[in-house]
Amino acid sequence: MIKVFSPRDPMEAECLRDLLISHHIHCHTGGTYLQGAIGELPAHDLLGLYVDVADADRAREIIDDWMKAKPVIEE
Repeated sequence: MIKVFSPRDPMEAECLRDLLISHHIHCHTGGTYLQGAIGELPAHDLLGLYVDVADADRAREIIDDWMKAKPVIEE
């Protein structure tokens, strides 16, 4: 597996993980439980989304599209 994205927080990690799974890409969230070790470990880049190497390009494309999306506000 290869790291394709570093989420800001566990909520973003879970949202993106669910998004990738909905596109039939097996995804693992790594570092979630390391958040409690801040002080012992560096306080940045602990979270990561990992996918199979074969799915990495597609996963990055899906995440990039999601990050660029603008919310739809109905008036």
